[in-house]
Amino acid sequence: MALSIKTLAIRAVTGAVFVAVIIGSILYSQYSFAIAFAAFAALASLEFYKLVETLTHTPRGTRFVDVLGSILLFITFYIYAAQDFDSSSIITVPYLVYFLVRFIMQLYDKAERPLEGWAYSFLGQIYVALPFAMCNVLYFRYSPIILLSLFAFIWINDTGAYLVGCTIGKHRLFERISPKKSWEGFWGGLILAAIAAFVASRFLDILDTWQWIGLALTCSIFGTWGDLCESLIKRSLKVKDSGNILPGHGGWLDRFDSVLLAVPATILYIFLAFSIS
Repeated sequence: MALSIKTLAIRAVTGAVFVAVIIGSILYSQYSFAIAFAAFAALASLEFYKLVETLTHTPRGTRFVDVLGSILLFITFYIYAAQDFDSSSIITVPYLVYFLVRFIMQLYDKAERPLEGWAYSFLGQIYVALPFAMCNVLYFRYSPIILLSLFAFIWINDTGAYLVGCTIGKHRLFERISPKKSWEGFWGGLILAAIAAFVASRFLDILDTWQWIGLALTCSIFGTWGDLCESLIKRSLKVKDSGNILPGHGGWLDRFDSVLLAVPATILYIFLAFSIS
């Protein structure tokens, strides 16, 4: 029992610090946001590339180059979104250099399956780095509150899904990939997030009531799919967690898995919501 209490305490403290860093970095200034989220992109990318290195042979230094590419992609989006450039040709130069270098590196390696090296490098850029880079669009082109709300709805959905799933969960949501998730938990998280959105609409006029609820549902549904996608990756690689850097919570990818699909989905939703209104 002592061990379980200690584990629970570690999880609670780690989770609280993680939430505080997210909220603080978004609300304090655009520079704290940029530093924190560029670091998140780099750390999550590093975990991803460490995981897939077991599947393919890549040239020496590839992991460093790929993580650098993730940072450059974030910086490119940051400058474009923050400065409102009409032309992005100049600011894309550093990332284009990464793009060219990564292809050329594989030519000088003697891997039997070079296509896999390219495939996993650019999968990491699309799956991990791009969603973090797109956070700049939500932050600057719409509102920091929208970005913060995305995280809040995901956290609320996860909490509701966990509590309801543990209490009355019987019907498996996606047993092949994540045996513990249930349909009862899914609906519980969705409803709790929708209630939170309704409450938010009473205090924040960025969106109307139904737009807030739609945002919560978008974050919850695509966040769940994002969680399942990372679970599929881990199941394919036969690992429990993406890393162990966060006590009681696994790795960075484990903490941001829901966000990776929720961010692009939210951008699409907000664009449609603003266009229709």
